[in-house]
Amino acid sequence: MTKVKICGLSTPESVLAAVRSKADYIGFVFAPSRREISFGQAAELARLIPEGIQKVGVFVSPSLETVQKAVCQVPLDLVQIHGDFAEDLFEQLPVPVIKAIHIKNQRSRYSSKADFLLFDAPVAGSGKTFDWQALDKSHISQDFFIAGGLTADNVLAAIEAFSPYAVDVSSGVETDGQKDVAKITTFIERVKA
Repeated sequence: MTKVKICGLSTPESVLAAVRSKADYIGFVFAPSRREISFGQAAELARLIPEGIQKVGVFVSPSLETVQKAVCQVPLDLVQIHGDFAEDLFEQLPVPVIKAIHIKNQRSRYSSKADFLLFDAPVAGSGKTFDWQALDKSHISQDFFIAGGLTADNVLAAIEAFSPYAVDVSSGVETDGQKDVAKITTFIERVKA
């Protein structure tokens, strides 16, 4: 069964919708964006998340100290790293790491010391898919997430194309830039069905 990560949550309503619908991962964004929240806000929202649903902190080119602080303060179960971050530092983190890789229309091979890979559009959170033909999954030995422009309408096609460990959605469950409880529920139900 493909797992589901709902990312960029910032309100109790959206967190509870993801929890009720049995999301596997809930993502909090700690990078500059309209979805960014503080460690304190994430800690408050994390109290609404029961055991069994993993809390993921999303960072862009963070310092090791920043990530370590978030892991302890929220607390987080995993971290997702976009941008620059030396892979040798992964082993200094007390939780598993998801390494984000932005697909830019050329066939490449990917490997990482991270526990998981996440394949995303060239601009994360843009609501656009990447060129699915550009990702050759035959050489990937790690579990991976597919992100980038997923919606309830195309997520089953993504699962069929990649057989990923998990799918990751943010803008695809929003209306007018805000998380939409009905879209969160529909997306998760579509994957879990």
